Amino acid sequence: MTKFLKKSDISCNWFEIDAKNAVVGRLATVISKIIRGKNKNTFSPHVDHGDFVVVKNIEKIKFTGKKFQNKKYYRHTGHPGGIKETTPEKLYKKKPNESLKLAVKRMLPGGVLGRKQLTKLKMYTGENHPHASQNPTILDLSKLNNKNIVRN
Repeated sequence: MTKFLKKSDISCNWFEIDAKNAVVGRLATVISKIIRGKNKNTFSPHVDHGDFVVVKNIEKIKFTGKKFQNKKYYRHTGHPGGIKETTPEKLYKKKPNESLKLAVKRMLPGGVLGRKQLTKLKMYTGENHPHASQNPTILDLSKLNNKNIVRN
C-alpha cells in the first residue's frame, strides 16, 4: 500500500553550502536534489517536501573549460526578432548568482511546483547570510558524492 504524506508530516531542514571553487553544474545537481526532496526516503514527485539551501560565496563559483566565455544563455523578449543572448561572463557582471540560479531552475520541474521549489534556494555573496537562526547543517561538497547526498 502506498503511503501519501500530509502537510503535517512534512518537515523542512536547512542546509548551508560554501560555493567557493565549486563547479556550477555539479553544485546545481546537489542543490536541485535537496530542494526537490530526493534526498528523503519519502520522495514523491508531485509533493513539495524538499529542504532549504543557503549558498554562500556565490561570487567564487567556477566554470569548467571555456564555458565562462563561450556558453550562451538565450531569452526572448516576446516581440518579433527579440531573441537575446548573453554569456556567463556578461551575466556575472550584472548578477553574480544568476548563472547558478538558471542551472538549478532548469533541473527542477517546469510549472507551479518547480517555481515553488526554487524559492527554497537562498544565495548570497560573501560569508554572511541572514539565516543563521535556522541553524543550517553545513554540507562539505568535497566529501559528498552525488549518489548519497543527505539521507534523513
